[in-house]
Amino acid sequence: MFFQRFFKMGPGLKDFWSRAGSWLQTYKSSRTADYRPQINDEGLISQNIESVKVSADKSQHAGQVVVKAVQPIDRPESIEKLQVGFDKLIDKLQGINEHLNHQITQHEELINRLDSLPRILESFPAVVENQNRLTEQLFEQLKATATKSQQFIDILEEIPAETAKQTNTLEDIDHQLAAAAAADVQAAESFNKFHETLAKLNERTTEQTDGILQMNRTFAASDRYLKYLISQQ
Repeated sequence: MFFQRFFKMGPGLKDFWSRAGSWLQTYKSSRTADYRPQINDEGLISQNIESVKVSADKSQHAGQVVVKAVQPIDRPESIEKLQVGFDKLIDKLQGINEHLNHQITQHEELINRLDSLPRILESFPAVVENQNRLTEQLFEQLKATATKSQQFIDILEEIPAETAKQTNTLEDIDHQLAAAAAADVQAAESFNKFHETLAKLNERTTEQTDGILQMNRTFAASDRYLKYLISQQ
């Protein structure tokens, strides 16, 4: 499984592993024949590179160094841990590869946007001209609106004076109506007096008519009596 995943990583990682193998060969050649690397639980080589224990026995071997080899770890377990470490490393490298691919994609998108930038900049003058035209139209509309608003304000300012004039006119009309009402009252009183005078005149005329009739009867009686006296003579 490890080798299958390894060959799927591409030529770049193969070159990396080739260089790593060369480095390991060089590193191994610098070690003694008894050197055995220690693998930790994560499958990585232990940071404690001292794989031999050196001690000097001054009492028995003056000037001699005794080298004791450390007990090596079982080979199958070391290979398994090493494979686990390689798997983790490959996972990290795959993550780095995906991140790099993502960066490349973003870089290509940025290049495409930069390529389209001149075309966008070419349209800027037309956009600016259109904005200027719209701004001028808006200014004219605002100017017309301001003129109408000023006219409306002028009309509103004239309303109190016109209201005062209308109030004065209404007061004059009220005075005239009051005077007319007083004149109507006086006319009614005069008419009533005239009616009373006519009634009294009618009454006096009736009395005078009765007197005239009485005088007429008296004259008629006198005339008949005068004619009687004349006839007797």
